[in-house]
Amino acid sequence: MADLQDRMKQAVAAAAVEQIHDGMVVGLGSGSTAALMIQGLGAKLQSGELKDITGVTTSFQGEVLAAELGIPLKSLNAIERIDLAIDGADEVDPSFQLIKGGGACHVQEKLVARRAARFVVVVDSTKLVETLNLGFLLPVEVLPGAWRQVQAELIALGGDAQLRMAVRKAGPVVTDQGNLVLDVKFAGGISDPVALEQEINNLPGVLENGLFVNLTDQVLVGEIVDGVPGVRNLVKR
Repeated sequence: MADLQDRMKQAVAAAAVEQIHDGMVVGLGSGSTAALMIQGLGAKLQSGELKDITGVTTSFQGEVLAAELGIPLKSLNAIERIDLAIDGADEVDPSFQLIKGGGACHVQEKLVARRAARFVVVVDSTKLVETLNLGFLLPVEVLPGAWRQVQAELIALGGDAQLRMAVRKAGPVVTDQGNLVLDVKFAGGISDPVALEQEINNLPGVLENGLFVNLTDQVLVGEIVDGVPGVRNLVKR
């Protein structure tokens, strides 16, 4: 299964790179599928197939990878526009609403997605769901001094909120912005992502949450059909 998933990711990453054209400012997403897209973009720049590309990264991880591949980078504050942003997602529902933040990069990811003229999401078929939050926890980035207060507020909203702990170090996960992450599970999933995103972001101490609502223009889905990797272009319904 892991090999099939890797092949799906490679197929969809390659399809996303095909949407990048000379002269574009491109938002470079985070996560495993986005990393394959960044590698594909770097290869096309090195071969001369693409030129005059500027990247805007959504994580320190992406910044390091893009720099290693020779992709010119600028910060959000240094650019006038983003023509196209390409990023992965942890869950995608039929209305193109997303949960992101499995890698704790969702603040910068949302800034880039919001700034982009077009936001394209690249996923493998395992990320498609009917209802958000049934299988993947909702990340909420919080100020370190307020995490207990926000946790109580999220519990009052009906969520089970747990501080995300690091795997290879003692203590909690710390984001690129120096904050902490609460992972939240709502019984029955999230029925109204638009309302919940706003409600959570209105809580004092919350910087941002992983619901990406009304931002996605296109979803490219990597899938295996008859043993062959391919890409399906989803149309919003």
